[in-house]
Amino acid sequence: MILTIDIGNINVVVGCSKDDKFIFVERFSTQTSRTPLEYAILIKNIFEIHGVEKSMIHGGIIASVVPSVTSIVKEAAEKIISNRMMVVGPGIKTGLSIIIDNPAQLGADLVAGAIAGIAYYGAPLIIFDFSAATAVSVIDQNRNYIGGMILTGVTTALEALIEKTSLLQRIAVEPPRKIIGSNTAECMKSGAVYGTAASVDGLIDRLEEEIGCGANVVATGLLADKIIPYCRRKIILDNELLLKGLVLIYNKNRTI
Repeated sequence: MILTIDIGNINVVVGCSKDDKFIFVERFSTQTSRTPLEYAILIKNIFEIHGVEKSMIHGGIIASVVPSVTSIVKEAAEKIISNRMMVVGPGIKTGLSIIIDNPAQLGADLVAGAIAGIAYYGAPLIIFDFSAATAVSVIDQNRNYIGGMILTGVTTALEALIEKTSLLQRIAVEPPRKIIGSNTAECMKSGAVYGTAASVDGLIDRLEEEIGCGANVVATGLLADKIIPYCRRKIILDNELLLKGLVLIYNKNRTI
C-alpha cells in the first residue's frame, strides 16, 4: 500500500492506495498548532479504523499548500509507517509540462490533480478544485498545463459575507428547497450553491472559447459534491483526483 496525504488550508486528506484503488480516504482539520505526535495519533487512529497495519505500507507521499505544517505531518507519518515520505516539490519528477510564467509557483496539489486528470480523463481538460479557494486548472490538447484561475472558495465567501453584514447567520452549504429563497437562510444557500454552479457553467464556456475547443471537465475537493449536481454542464466528480495524482508521482519516483 501507498500512503498519500494532501495538506490543504482547511483539511488534511489521508488515503491508502493498493493496486491503484483506495482502501480508504479520510479527512481531518488542518491545524498549525498540532505537534507531530498529535498528527501521528490521528493517522494511527485512521489506520486502526480501517484495519490497516503499518507493515502493509511500503511508502508514502505528501502534497502540501501549508508549508508550516508540511514537515510536521511528514514527521508524524514517518513515525507511523517507519518509512520515508516523499514530498512533492523540487527534486521530484512529475512529468507534467507546465507552461506558465513561473512554474515553481504552481501548487503541489494542482500538479497532482493535473497529472491524475490527464492520466484518467485525457486532454484538453479543465479541473475545478473546491477548497478554501476554488482553483481552476487548464490543460491544453497537447497535455500542457497552460494556466488557470483562482476564485474565492464557497465557504470563504460565506465567511466574508457573514463577517461584513450584521444580520446574516451561519449556514451549511447545502441546496435550498428552490432557487428563489423565501427566507434569509434559503437565500444564502441558493446564492452559495446555485450561484457557484452558474459561475462554473459560465467559466467553462469562456475557458473553452479561449482554448479554441471543447474540453473534459473534472471537479474535486471538499465541496465539489455540493455544487456539481446543480451545474448544467457535464462535469465528472472525482474526489480522489489529487490522491490518484500522488500515487502516479510516487510510482514515477520510487526506487526499486
